[in-house]
Amino acid sequence: MTPRERITALVEHPYFQRFIIAVIVLNAVLLGVQTSAPLAEHYHSLIDALDVAALAVFVVELAMKLYAYRTAFFRDPWNVFDFVIVAVALIPATGPFAVLRALRILRVLRLISAVGSMRRVVGALLGAIPGMLSIVALAALVIFVAGVMGTTLFADASPHYFGDLGRSLFSLFQVMTGESWPDIAEEVMAEQPVAWVFFVIYILISSFAVLNLFIAVVVSEMEEQLREDMRAEEQQQADELAAAHERVLAELAAIRADLAALRNRATG
Repeated sequence: MTPRERITALVEHPYFQRFIIAVIVLNAVLLGVQTSAPLAEHYHSLIDALDVAALAVFVVELAMKLYAYRTAFFRDPWNVFDFVIVAVALIPATGPFAVLRALRILRVLRLISAVGSMRRVVGALLGAIPGMLSIVALAALVIFVAGVMGTTLFADASPHYFGDLGRSLFSLFQVMTGESWPDIAEEVMAEQPVAWVFFVIYILISSFAVLNLFIAVVVSEMEEQLREDMRAEEQQQADELAAAHERVLAELAAIRADLAALRNRATG
């Protein structure tokens, strides 16, 4: 086994990955402790030393991956994500770059790339963006139609919430999120008792139907991600099995060649 193969096996080993996850969690705890003035002042030296040690571990890990994967390292978006986060952490947080000190918390985001289940969730969210954009457009259309209707129907009854289209759109957005909608409906219904029909229909369409569509798109994409992972694992197992068969066939061919050689010597 070559040195590069040894390094590749090491960085891909489950124990090594768990160690990196533990360092990320420890680093997150340290960054949280630094927000407490008494603790940061009392344990300043220890916190700084551990912080530098954690950053050193991340740099060594990336160096090992770069050595193991070479240019293939940058073909994986998650490796690029880790590289950027660690590179930002290496920028001196002094002088004009002092504001970048707050960006050290970005190291915690490495948990996303280190934990497979988190990667699948983020991948599903990114993959669901096209479908979600369509749903956002549908929600905007529903709010706009309801806003025009609300302004027309309730401008006199509640000018504070429905005095113009802008106020109506903002009020209906609050209703869709479930924030303060009883107060809005109560004020309108004090002047127009049958206004509850409008609010009930709007909530059923905007909150239940549209928001459930968001959930459906994300769940569908997560299922697709799981299917892709299963297909990749099956392909990997098939490749490993094919390689094993080739090795067995090669060994059998070598044995046959040796037997043929021995047979020729015996008959010769």
